[in-house]
This record gives sequence, structure tokens and C-alpha cells, in this order.
Amino acid sequence: MREELSRQGKVPNYRRWLIAGTVLVLLIVGGLLWYQANQHKIAEKRLQTALEYKASGRYAEAFDALQSLYKDYPQFATTPKALIESGEILELYLGRYDDALLTYLLLLRDFPDHLFVSDVERRIADLYKYRLENCSQAIAVYQRILDHNEDDGDRLQYEVADCYFQLNNFEQARIEFESLQKKYPQSDQLAEVQFRIAVTYALEGQLPEAEASYRMVAQSWPEHPYALEARFGLAAVLEEQERLLEARDELLSLQGVYHNQGTLEQKREQIQARIDKKKKAI
Repeated sequence: MREELSRQGKVPNYRRWLIAGTVLVLLIVGGLLWYQANQHKIAEKRLQTALEYKASGRYAEAFDALQSLYKDYPQFATTPKALIESGEILELYLGRYDDALLTYLLLLRDFPDHLFVSDVERRIADLYKYRLENCSQAIAVYQRILDHNEDDGDRLQYEVADCYFQLNNFEQARIEFESLQKKYPQSDQLAEVQFRIAVTYALEGQLPEAEASYRMVAQSWPEHPYALEARFGLAAVLEEQERLLEARDELLSLQGVYHNQGTLEQKREQIQARIDKKKKAI
């Protein structure tokens, strides 16, 4: 029978099914092999498309494309870039700060040794401080960065000190500012740091220390903008110590050079009124 069918050029149904199935399997296997061989190219192309969305201001579409890329290729070379771009879009363009934080933390968890890590840690610290107003968490992250990275250390140390200041822990803020002075004597922030030290003393009512610190700013960095602020602060400290004539004279010396002449004149008039009142009392 089979020989007869063969002579007639006919193929049984089961053989046709077998051939068709084999062809289908070969097509599937071939497709999978092609897909695996080209996954990196596909992922890179999808990343570029997402970045084009971002560049054209289509931020929601860009974010969706990047998130889809991360889900489809969680361990590819494109993934860290997709995550950091996602975090940036959430933070800078969509205002979804909590989601941005989670995205950055996800990147640190999955790619702890990636070259993006240092930059991402700083973004996390800045997010805590400037967007989420969580200075306690920001301090922990800034300090962790400082412990293993000296690059831009004075800026990071300043952020730690400023966080303590915002938490109204003026004593610890002063300690951190003084630490910056000792560790980074060439920092271009020293004038501002000394000014902030003076402010912490003034806020704590330590007036002689505040006076000395304000004078140090004015004397050590006379051309720096903070020198003018220090002289204005010095006048306030002198007034609090009832040294009204000295305070008035300090304000008079700022006429024409202080950036806010209205505030300066108002303060001078207040002190002059107190001087006149004292004279009448005598």
C-alpha cells in the first residue's frame, strides 16, 4: 500500500503533519535564536526611542518606554541607563519625588557596582533634602558618600552641616561647619561657612562668639559678598548687646554698598530711634 501511494506521489496525512510540525519547530527555534542574538540591539533601539521621547518633551511616554525596557531586560547593559533616566524624568519633569527615590534605590540594589552609583547616591541625598524635606535621611546618605568618596567633599560636608542647621541643631551644625574648615582649607566656601558659624552662635544667644565670627568674615574675606552680610549681622549682634552707637555706625558704613538698602535704612532708623529714646530718658 505504501509503495503504491509512493508511486502515485501521494503522502499520508500523518507524514504531512510531521513535516509541517518539523517546519514550525524549526521556524520557532530559528526565531528564538535570532531574537537571542539580537536582544542587545533591540534593547538599545528601545532605549534610544525612549530618549528621543524625552528629548522632545514627551516625558510620560518616555517613562513608560523606559519602564517597559527595564521589565523586559532587567539585567541588560541598557538597564541601569533606563533606570537613571526614569528617575530623572520622575524627579525633574513629572514631580513624582517618592517614585523617583524608589527608582534610584532600585538601581543601587540591582547594580551596586555600576559607574552610575556615585551620582545616584547624590541624587538620593539631594532628593531627601531638597524635595522630600527629610534632612535626617539626607544626612545619612551624604555621610555615607563622604565615608568612601572624597570627591567634592567640601560640598557634601556643607550639605551635612546645613541639614543639621535646618533641623535646628545649631551646635551640631557648627561642629560640621568647623569640620569642613579643617578638612578642606582650600575650599571656596570658607567665607560662607564662617558666616554660618556666626549665625549659629547668634541664634544660640552666644553674642561675643557671634561677634568674633562675623568680624572674622569681614576681615578675612573683605571682598566677598558674605563680608557685607557679616557686617550687617555684626550690627544686629552689637544692638543685642546694647552697643547701639557701634551698631548704628556699622550700618552707616554699609550705605551705598549693601545689596538691600531699604532693609539697611529701616534697621538704622530703628537703632537711631532707640538711641534718641535713651537720650531723652537721661
